[in-house]
Amino acid sequence: MSCGNPHELDCQEALNHLYEFLDGEVGPKDHEQISQHLEECGPCLQEYDVERIVKTIVARSCCEVAPGQLRSKLVAELASVRIQIDRPGQP
Repeated sequence: MSCGNPHELDCQEALNHLYEFLDGEVGPKDHEQISQHLEECGPCLQEYDVERIVKTIVARSCCEVAPGQLRSKLVAELASVRIQIDRPGQP
């Protein structure tokens, strides 16, 4: 995904770290760069909003915390799906 406008942090890089950003797992510099990108980029902001809402709904529905190993597998799988969506027709 890209809005076609130049940014200090490109769209793909911002989206690659979206889950860490949502979970507060990025450092201050990365947090500032991603925040700035989201302020400038409508398509990425929409993606952020969707992921934030899904995360909120899941959090409300779950009473248990997933083990770290399961969470890592899920994040890797979601990243793989995102790559397939961003690059259709490529393995």
